[in-house]
Amino acid sequence: MRNFFLFLGCSLVLLVSQAQTQTGKASYYADSFEGSPTASGEKYKASKFTAAHRTLPFGTVLKVTNLANNETVEVTVNDRGPFVEGRVIDMSKAAAEKLGFLNQGVANVKIEVIDAGDGKGKTQPVVVEHVAVEEREFYDFDISKINPTGFGVQLGTYQELANLFRITDNLKNKYKKKVTVQVKVVNGVKYYSLILGPFSTQPKAASFLEGLKKQFPDSFVRDYSK
Repeated sequence: MRNFFLFLGCSLVLLVSQAQTQTGKASYYADSFEGSPTASGEKYKASKFTAAHRTLPFGTVLKVTNLANNETVEVTVNDRGPFVEGRVIDMSKAAAEKLGFLNQGVANVKIEVIDAGDGKGKTQPVVVEHVAVEEREFYDFDISKINPTGFGVQLGTYQELANLFRITDNLKNKYKKKVTVQVKVVNGVKYYSLILGPFSTQPKAASFLEGLKKQFPDSFVRDYSK
C-alpha cells in the first residue's frame, strides 16, 4: 500500500510538472499598445517583463526559453491572449528583446511556470468581457455590413471587444485609412480581424504593409475575395 501511494504521489508530481510546461510560438506587443489597459487592469509598458496567456492566472510568473538560442527571461502574466492559432504567449517588447527575436517577430519557445501567483493582479479592474476599461469610456461608431473588394492589410486578430475598440480608434487617427472588421468563428469562439484598406491592387497593399511591419510584425496582405 505504501508503494502504491508513493507511485501515486510521483504520478501527480509528474502530471503537475507536465501541465506547467508548454511549447509553441511566442510573439510580442506592437508599439501601439503602449499605455493601453491589459485584461488585469494594469497598463501595458513595453519596458516591463510581462506577458499575455489565454488561461494562466494573472500574477503567474513564467520562465520563457527561446528554443533557437536558449536565451531565457522571466515574465509575469497580466493580460489575455494571444488569439492567433499556434501562438501560446504574447510578450512585452523588453521580454522579446531579451529572448532575441525582435527582428523575426515570432519565436519557438518553452514556457515553464515558476510561481503560480494568486490570480488577483495589482489592481481591481472594471471588467467588460474580461477586459479592464475606464468607467466612462465612449466610442462613436458608424457601422454597416459591407462586401469589400480588392486587397487589405490585416494587422491582427482579437477576441476582446474593448481592445478592438481602442485599437480601431488609434488606427483611424494614425493611418487615415478605413478600418474593416471581419468577424469569424473558430471552434465556437468569435474572433475579430482588423484590416486596413481597401487597396485596388496587391502591390499597393504590399507597399503600405512595408510601413507597418515594425509596429505590426504579424501583419500581411489579404485578398478580400478569398
